[in-house]
Order: sequence, then structure tokens, then C-alpha cells
Amino acid sequence: MLKSTLVILFGLIIGSFLNVVIHRLPLDQSVVKPASRCPSCGTGLKWFHNVPLVSYLLLRGKCAACGNPISWRYPLVEFLTAFLFWASFRDLPFGVFEFISQFRIWLFIALGVAIAFIDLDHRIIPDELSLGGWLIGALTAYWDYRAGLPSLLIASVAGFGFFFLFALLYEKVTGRAGLGGGDIKFMGTIGVFLGFGGIWSSIMISSVLGSVVGIAIAKLNRSEQALRTAIPYGPFLVVGALVELFFEVSRWIIP
Repeated sequence: MLKSTLVILFGLIIGSFLNVVIHRLPLDQSVVKPASRCPSCGTGLKWFHNVPLVSYLLLRGKCAACGNPISWRYPLVEFLTAFLFWASFRDLPFGVFEFISQFRIWLFIALGVAIAFIDLDHRIIPDELSLGGWLIGALTAYWDYRAGLPSLLIASVAGFGFFFLFALLYEKVTGRAGLGGGDIKFMGTIGVFLGFGGIWSSIMISSVLGSVVGIAIAKLNRSEQALRTAIPYGPFLVVGALVELFFEVSRWIIP
């Protein structure tokens, strides 16, 4: 019970930091300085106005200084991160291997949450997250409990290469870009954390979800042009990767 509580608190703190990353990184601002402030009036937040989830509830979703609404995204990111950290926690015997293995899981979850919300807002996946996560994933792959180092490195290259070649082919056939560079790089990150199973699940699940959402948008807009409207693909890749992380669905299909 104590460990679970500590994990949840840790997830809330990381979620609060991810909110800073989601807001500032696409704007090329430092995620360290200045301290957190209201995005509407710029007033710096006191520590008791910046307690994950609790402050939002006590302030009733409004800035204490100007009274403007605080985006629902902030408590959502905090709650989602804490929940995913708790759900992925494995009460393993303490040791270097176990610690780094758990750290890799939490790092990938944090990357996924940040990437999904940034892509939704700005239609980009920053290199700091995709390539930075790829590098850290490669450096810690030796301690992964799922697969060996060679398998993860090969999977990362395969995931990147597959999406890169697919993007080239799609653009050559249709004359327009189908995948962004961020999506391609992120597939390498997924591969180095989740292996070939993560690549397979991300591609399959994101393809289905992306198609369903695209068709739904077209139906709601009653326009075929909506099918050609670019929608952020990163969140679908994140969902597919998280499904694999928690349920290992690739094992149901791939012997």
C-alpha cells in the first residue's frame, strides 16, 4: 500500500512537470526557468497553487490571480500519468536491473503522454522527446526485462526504417506527405522500448484507430475533403504502444 501511494505521488509530480513540457517545449522555451505561471496573466504560481490535482480542485479550475479558466488538460495529464505509473508498477526485488527496468517503463509512459498532447496541440513531435527518448532507451536497453539488447536495437531500426520507407512510397504515389518526420522517429523510440511486439501493435492499432477517427470526422463534416485533412498520428501510435505495454497483444498473434 505504501509503495503504491508513493508511486502515485511520484506520477502526479511527473505529470505536473509534463504539463510544463507540453506547454513550453513546442514554443522553444525552457522547461526549467522561469517557474510555473498562469498562461493567461503570467502571474507566478505559489507552491500551494501548484499541487497536482488538489490545487485545481480547490481553485475550481480558475487562476487565483486573474480568475481565468485553467485548461482541463492540466489535471488530466497529472491524473493520467499517475494512473499509468501505478498500473505499470512492478513490485520487484530492489536491485539495479529491476530499478532501470521500471525506470524504462515510466520514462516511456512519460514520453508517450507528452508526445500525444503536444501532437494534438501543435501537430509536431519534438526531437527532444523522440530522439532523446530513443537515445536513453538505447543506453538502458541492456537492463530491459522484456527482451535482450540486440533485439531492441534491431526493432528500433526496423520500426524507423519501415515508417521511413512507407512515407517515401506514400508521398511518391499520392504526391503528398502521409507521415511526419516526428512519427517516423517516434517509431524508433517505440522499438527500442517495446521491441518488435511494440512495433507491430503500434502500427496495427494506430492504423485502425486512425481510420475510424478519420472516417468519423468526415461523416461529421459531411465532406470527403475531411478525409484528406491531416490529423495528428502521434496519439494513435502512443495508444497502440501503451496497449502493447500493458497487455502484450502481439503475443496473441505472433507466436
